[in-house]
Amino acid sequence: MPKPRLERLLIVLGSLVLLSFGAIGVLTVTRGTPVKYVLAEGDADGAPAVSDSLFARTFELFTGTHLDPGNNAEAMLNGDGTYPRMWADLRAAQQTVTVQMYYSQPGAVADTMAAVLTELARRKVRVLFLLDAFGSQNLKKDWADRLRAAGVEIGLLRQLHWYSIHNATDRSHVRVIVIDGKVGYTGGYGLADYWLGDGHHDDQWRESNVRFTGPVVLQLQAAFSAAWAEATGNLVIGDLFFPRAVHRTMTGSMEAGLLYTSPTTGSTPAERFIALTISGARKSLYITNSYFVPDDDFRRMLIQAVHRGVDVRVLTVGAKTDVKTTWYAGRFRYEELMKGGVKVYEYQPTMIHSKTIVADGLWSSVGSMNFDNRSMAFNNESNLVVLNPVFGQMMDSTFMDDLRYSTQMSLVEFGKRGQVERFKERVCALLGRLL
Repeated sequence: MPKPRLERLLIVLGSLVLLSFGAIGVLTVTRGTPVKYVLAEGDADGAPAVSDSLFARTFELFTGTHLDPGNNAEAMLNGDGTYPRMWADLRAAQQTVTVQMYYSQPGAVADTMAAVLTELARRKVRVLFLLDAFGSQNLKKDWADRLRAAGVEIGLLRQLHWYSIHNATDRSHVRVIVIDGKVGYTGGYGLADYWLGDGHHDDQWRESNVRFTGPVVLQLQAAFSAAWAEATGNLVIGDLFFPRAVHRTMTGSMEAGLLYTSPTTGSTPAERFIALTISGARKSLYITNSYFVPDDDFRRMLIQAVHRGVDVRVLTVGAKTDVKTTWYAGRFRYEELMKGGVKVYEYQPTMIHSKTIVADGLWSSVGSMNFDNRSMAFNNESNLVVLNPVFGQMMDSTFMDDLRYSTQMSLVEFGKRGQVERFKERVCALLGRLL
């Protein structure tokens, strides 16, 4: 074969290979989740209700999350309701503290965390501190260096290298604080000063976190240990971090588990959790989520729940959101949801960053998982799930209180928005799987 012809052939083949890899990359970062329907074959009543004992068993089988008895859980609302208690619990640590953060930036919260962890390490408490390499990149190097000098062990999770570029979209959005293997915190909090305050004023984010005790704390510890092993190569086990006494002193009244989800191909535990929760609601389904971009299938499931007689309400961000593209993408679907009977509200005072669900005042979730494709297909997430009427009714009350500071969207008023807004919504909706 003549040399010019061979060169042209190689160029064509090389271009095809590059295009193929490009297509694979695009498909990888835009993959969705495949569950379209929940079919309870052979069951005339449909999927098990959250009040049915079969629901808990079904949830365990399809998400891998075990529900333990003997726990206690308390909602920690906003910075005012979270950080003072958190700092007190951390300072009371005797043996171990594990902390995992996704988002961090310099400020008073980060400095307080550093001061507390430094104090603990100097008291010879074993402190493991895991930071997401992407979400915590704004922290200064000398901030971390001072912690290391005090004896705090620090790991960086999912640092970006040339050989891991294909996994760049797989982030760990998890929040973990575990004290002595006995007290746990998760939610949407981070190390940034806008998490301070009461959640009703500008620059004071409305947040929902949860503090819990009992056997479920060890599930949160295991989630941390898995991430620590990924970052450092060390899988932490043993009685120091997983005390046997926790299982011998189950004094709490709540059944709870830690939904820890990981990026994977195909159907994900996060997706199955959402599908089972929607299909299990019989009376009410109250969803609060900062980044609410449900895909076609979840929108259909929510509307089907309304048709079953469920009071379905969604509380999400208003114009004061920190991510306008996600807000516009979610708004593109408001009319479809409202026509289907779903009540949609936007929080007005400030950014709402909460991620909670409560079904029938019985089945609740508080954690880090957003109602979007990124959380369900790409991220590690941590959510405490609780099957308990006392906790569920408290979640209902919190939801209803938040509605006092929110505007319910109406088809008539929403239909009056301008063409520029509609264009932004349509364009952002095209990016829905990436947001």
